[in-house]
Amino acid sequence: MDQIARADRAVSNGAEAALANTMIEEAGLRIGEDRRRGRAAGINPSGRFEPLTRHVFDDGWETLEDLPPFRTEVQVEKPRTIITRNTSPDISFDRSINPYRGCEHGCVYCFARPTHAYMGMSPGLDFESRLFAKPDAARLLERELSKPGYEPRTIAIGTNTDPYQPIERKWRIMREILEVLEAYNHPVGIVTKSALVARDADILARMAQKGLAKVALSITTLDRRLARTMEPRAATPPLRLETLRRLSDAGIPVSVMIGPVIPGLNDSEIERILESAYTAGAREAGYIILRLPLEVSPIFKDWLLRHYPDRYRHVMSLIRSMRGGKDYDAEWGKRMRGTGPYAWQIGRRFEIAAKRLGLNAERRRLRTDLFVPKGEQAEQLMLL
Repeated sequence: MDQIARADRAVSNGAEAALANTMIEEAGLRIGEDRRRGRAAGINPSGRFEPLTRHVFDDGWETLEDLPPFRTEVQVEKPRTIITRNTSPDISFDRSINPYRGCEHGCVYCFARPTHAYMGMSPGLDFESRLFAKPDAARLLERELSKPGYEPRTIAIGTNTDPYQPIERKWRIMREILEVLEAYNHPVGIVTKSALVARDADILARMAQKGLAKVALSITTLDRRLARTMEPRAATPPLRLETLRRLSDAGIPVSVMIGPVIPGLNDSEIERILESAYTAGAREAGYIILRLPLEVSPIFKDWLLRHYPDRYRHVMSLIRSMRGGKDYDAEWGKRMRGTGPYAWQIGRRFEIAAKRLGLNAERRRLRTDLFVPKGEQAEQLMLL
C-alpha cells in the first residue's frame, strides 16, 4: 500500500493522474480488468494482520491471463451468538445483527471492508467475492431472545454489510430472522441498498402495523453511471426509489439514507435525492460523510484514480478539509459528519432541503412494550 501512498503524494504535488496509475500498476497491486469484471475494488491487498503481502506481476511467461476471475464464493460461519452489542455514543442503537460477512454489492467506499482482515483475507476484492453466511442466525437469535431477563430494544440490521445482498436470494437467512422477530414482537430497523427487501414486505407490513419495523434505503446517487462503477452489484437508483414506493404503499415506514456523501463527486445531488425519495414515500432522512478507515482509503483512492482521475486532487482535498488534514478521523461525533466549513455547508444544505420537504418532521420510534418472552408464548399456545 506504500505505492498507492506514493502515487497519492505524486498527484497532490501536481503530477498527472496517469503517472500515478502507472506507478500502481508497475507495483503489481492492481488486478486485471478481466479478472475483476463487475467488481468495484481494483486491488486486493493483503490484510493488515498478515505477515506477507501479495503482488501480482508478469513473470515473463504471460501467465496472468490464465488466472481465474474473482467469482463469488460463500463459506458457512458458525458464530456462538448473533446479536452484536455496542456502546458507541454517536449511533442510535446498541445492538445489531449481521447475517453475512463481506458484501457482494462491492461498494468501493464500504467502511466494513477492514473487517475481512480478521478472517485472513483482503479488504479489497476478497471482501466482495469471498463471503461468509450464518445459516444458524435465526436459531441463535431465538435462543438469545429467550434468555431470562432479556430487555428488548430495536435491533439494527444492515449497518455493517447488507442483509439483502444477492446471496440472500438463495440463503434466505434474513427472512428467517424476521420470522423470529415477528414471533417475539421484537422491533427491527433495516438499512439496505437492495430491492430484495420488498420480498419480505408481508412480514414487515404486519410488524409495521404494530409499530415494530421500519426500513431505510441507502441512495448514494441518482447517476446510473456513477452507481454502476461505485456500487456495481447493488440495485440501480431507480429500482431503489421504486422499492421505497412499494414498501411505503404496503404501510411500512420508510426513510432514505444518503450514505456516503462524497464531496466533489455526489454532494451536488443531496437535494435531488431527498426530493425523489420524498416523492417515493420516504418521510425520514439521514446522511453520512464518506469514511475512509484503514484499508478503505487506498482502495477508494485507487478507484478514484481509475474512474475519475480529473477529480482526484479536488475530491481528496475536500475530504481532508473535513478530516483535519487526514483521510479519516475516527473520533466520536466527528466520524459521521466531519468538521470544517465544507462539512458545515453539507449539513446545512441537508437540513434546509429536509425541512422544506417536511422530512424528519416526526421521528417514528419503534415499540418495545409488545415483546413476548418465550415463556409467555408457550402459555398463549396452551390457552389456544
